Amino acid sequence: MIESLGTLLTPIINLRPIRRVRRNHGLEHATIHLLSRKIQNLSMAGRSVVDGFFLYGNADTEQVESAVNEALKRMQGGEHHLAVHPNCGTGLVTAGFLTSMATLVGTAGVGEQWQQKLSRLPSLILLSIMAIIIAQPTGLSLQRYITTLGDPGDLEIVEIVRREVKVPFSSDTLTVHRVWTRRG
Repeated sequence: MIESLGTLLTPIINLRPIRRVRRNHGLEHATIHLLSRKIQNLSMAGRSVVDGFFLYGNADTEQVESAVNEALKRMQGGEHHLAVHPNCGTGLVTAGFLTSMATLVGTAGVGEQWQQKLSRLPSLILLSIMAIIIAQPTGLSLQRYITTLGDPGDLEIVEIVRREVKVPFSSDTLTVHRVWTRRG
């Protein structure tokens, strides 16, 4: 079903700026996959944009550069599966959407009194659990066919810049790597 939706959306998701974000998103995931194999207990998040992506988390710049270059090379060599990551925000959004829909379905027709609403709690818990179980494979499929692109095409890495950013309401800093790309 998700594959069919991806096919239906092809004219939109293959528009140049969207395709570039999808390719950068795939390269971001592949980079995090490779970094997580090299750095024990890696805590990292990413965000993709038209001209590259950001990596938020403590990693050495040399490790990031090595992982980005290896990820691009491996994806160009056919390892398109690296574009899909189980901790992607697509999965979180999918889980949130499906549990919200489950709640709407579970509360349909409930009365005004709090006792009537409370009586639906077991059903709401069950529906929410089912939604979360369904969300995991659905989020991975959404990545595979819509939000990422495992084929990097002619994507090129231009530059990788490291910055230290102060964390709001804290004395800590966060390492941010900005990966600039072109083409794709």
